Amino acid sequence: MSRALAGLRILDLSQGAAGPTCAMHLADLGAEVIKVEPPGGEWGRNLGPPFVAGAAAAFLGMNRNKRSVVADLKQDGGSEVILRLAARCDVALESFRPGVADRLGIGYDSMAARNPGLIYAAISAFGREGPWRDRPGVDGVAQAMGGIMSVTGTDDAGPVKVGVPAADMAGGAFMTQAILAALLDRERTGKGQRVDVSLLDALLAFQVVPLSMFLASGETPRRLGSAAPYAAPNEAYATADGHVMVAAYTAKRWPALCEALGLPDLAQDPRFEDNGKRVEARADLNAVLAPIFATRTTAEWIETLEAADILCGPILAYPELITSEQVESGGMIVTTEHPVSGAVRSPRIPARLSANDGPPNLSAPPIPGEHTREVLVEFEFTNDEIEDLMGRAVVAGPER
Repeated sequence: MSRALAGLRILDLSQGAAGPTCAMHLADLGAEVIKVEPPGGEWGRNLGPPFVAGAAAAFLGMNRNKRSVVADLKQDGGSEVILRLAARCDVALESFRPGVADRLGIGYDSMAARNPGLIYAAISAFGREGPWRDRPGVDGVAQAMGGIMSVTGTDDAGPVKVGVPAADMAGGAFMTQAILAALLDRERTGKGQRVDVSLLDALLAFQVVPLSMFLASGETPRRLGSAAPYAAPNEAYATADGHVMVAAYTAKRWPALCEALGLPDLAQDPRFEDNGKRVEARADLNAVLAPIFATRTTAEWIETLEAADILCGPILAYPELITSEQVESGGMIVTTEHPVSGAVRSPRIPARLSANDGPPNLSAPPIPGEHTREVLVEFEFTNDEIEDLMGRAVVAGPER
């Protein structure tokens, strides 16, 4: 089955999580991705534990469907190799600190001079403008400085980092969107362009709901744990054997919840008569609801609440999640066969395209330099050039 992005070629110079995830999503949609790594492989290969036969599981999960070229940009001729590759690619993706790519001779101006139609996509911590542009940053720093840690956790504890690399994942997703927009613009104009996404800006956009509320009210959000600041009840409650997430804040579902709990008169309590009042009286509301939910198991509450058309769900840990009928039926966990690590399982891209959504074409995350010679041949480097570059350690194949 033809993939939506078949025929597009991506030069992936990024490392870590945000850029590699973006490139993998483009690869999952059919683009050819050439991953350029420094000698020894990119630093994301060491994101562990856990490791699978020496390979970081996190790296394996973010780098399927790519081919690897090892090039030393600090060696004479290294930048020229990259420029020759970029001249025949549609997109170049990098995650250097602002200014580093220019100093290495592979910045936007150098690449665009060879390929005016190139989309040059740069991911950085804080962007290429402003007083923070030169600050180094990774996901945790971006979460701290991007506000999301200030609204995560509970009031009686300190700020909490989101349990997934939210800045990296948001940055990668927004960059994927931006690249596709730039490619569409190129179809109309024939011209490439530079695209920048920072982890900081990605988190600001990711927090559109709480930030919009703050910008309108001026009230700094509290850390509410599993609760939503704009609705109640809309949070997790402890049950006899776990937790259940309950969302029953609409004019229809609030009285239905009261009936299901055996407290029909609660719906007329003036403290709780509408959503706004329930948000203000959240502590009083939970003092009533929490003891009731603690009397029965999660499964029992799910059955009762679903029968009353209450939005609800159990809190699923990963072992339960990936073996659930829903996840299994959707084929969200895919497997690739790695030559060293064996079977590697990871989530597939979530997009479902009706005309392009057959069984995914999968290839294992590459070994560093696994495809160096193969790619250079395809890009019309002569055998003498390849032998010279390898002899001078400007490029390298897989370590044996």
